[in-house]
Amino acid sequence: MNFENNVPIYVQIMDHIKKDIIHGKLDLGEKLLSAREYAQNLNVNPNTMVRVFGELEREGITFTKRGVGTFITESKEKVENMKREMAEEMIRNFVKGMQELGFSSNEMIALIKSRLDKEAVQ
Repeated sequence: MNFENNVPIYVQIMDHIKKDIIHGKLDLGEKLLSAREYAQNLNVNPNTMVRVFGELEREGITFTKRGVGTFITESKEKVENMKREMAEEMIRNFVKGMQELGFSSNEMIALIKSRLDKEAVQ
C-alpha cells in the first residue's frame, strides 16, 4: 500500500479496509489479521494498527471477541451506511473542488452526464 503524505496513515488504512469490506474482499463476520500482522504486512508501526482497529470498532465496523480476535461487522445495514457515507464524502469533495474552479451546479451535472455517457460507450 502506498501512502499519501497529506492524509494520516491510520485514516488511509481505515479507508482501505472499509473499501475491502464494501467490495466483498473482506466478508461480513470475517476475522481480521491481528494488528501486529497487519502492521508487518503494511510496514507500519503496530501502534498505528491498534489505532485503526480502535477507530473501526468505535465506528461499529468491527467488533472484538476477547482472546479470539477482531471481526468485521455482521450487519449488512452498517456496510450499506458506510458505503453511502463514503460516497457522500466523495461528492462533497467533488462539489467543493468544482465550485472552487467556478463551475455552476448545472455545469457540474452536464460534465457528470457527459462522463457517464463516455463510460457507457466503453
